[in-house]
Amino acid sequence: GDFRKIRRLMTDRPHRYLVRSDNDRALAGALMSMLTDPTIRAIVPPWGGETAIDLIPLLDWDQLREAEPTWLVGFSDISTLITPLTLLTGTATVHGNNLMDTPYRVPEGLLSWLDIVAAPPGYRFTQASSVRHRTTGFDDFAAFPDVREYALDSPGTWTRLDDIGDVEAEGRLIGGCIETLCNLAGTAYLDVSAFARNVSPNGLLVYVEAAGHDAFTICGNLHGMRLAGFFDRANAILVGRTNAADNTSLSQHEAVLDALGSLNVPIIADMECGHVPPYMPIVNGAYGRIVHSSSRSELTQTLD
Repeated sequence: GDFRKIRRLMTDRPHRYLVRSDNDRALAGALMSMLTDPTIRAIVPPWGGETAIDLIPLLDWDQLREAEPTWLVGFSDISTLITPLTLLTGTATVHGNNLMDTPYRVPEGLLSWLDIVAAPPGYRFTQASSVRHRTTGFDDFAAFPDVREYALDSPGTWTRLDDIGDVEAEGRLIGGCIETLCNLAGTAYLDVSAFARNVSPNGLLVYVEAAGHDAFTICGNLHGMRLAGFFDRANAILVGRTNAADNTSLSQHEAVLDALGSLNVPIIADMECGHVPPYMPIVNGAYGRIVHSSSRSELTQTLD
């Protein structure tokens, strides 16, 4: 498609249309129609989804379990939809760059979601830690709709938070954005333990990422998710790189450790699965293997 026109259209629209619909049932019906239409192969929101939780109880989950799978792709607030879709139906979803970010050139070592959704069953792919990332916010698509190169201005690799030493861990991948998933924790829509029992009895690789809330808020959110059982079956926890604010007495890394350190599983932070470009697409439901050592940092996923 013409991404330039899409970027201009979305940035020119009044903001009130980007936040939510005035008719949740109509929006839920439209989403159901797309998810159950066999001619639609992927749904990729441009951005947004701040109030997507409104749609969760309005979707026909039984019908979605019977439908031919359709890829749903996105990150941030779209975690509200993609993570329950995998947990409740077994349909794989992609936590990855949204439509507005799709035109960017993918750095070496990473893949586009386009590569993944076009792959056949059984496809195995490995993505590696990016040597540089971006700390300067987002591009102005209204002013520069043709931009296709990230300004990756800072070096950095993955960081082990819980201990020192090499890490190798495996399990089904599941996770998403902390600020939105914390609102579903403890409900039937985010029953990660049941997913592990039914689909991945040997455990999970659970990933999370902070969009923008300060370290105190993220710490509280993660504590709540832990108490609700979100991390109970984790063989390792993967944490996205974030530009969210530290607090005077608590950093974002310390917030993660305070909430999750007692789980005694490896915690790998500063991964490319958050709001800081570039983006590493992660497939909810795929079988994953993470390796982190002094010589390599990579995540392998298998679409089985």
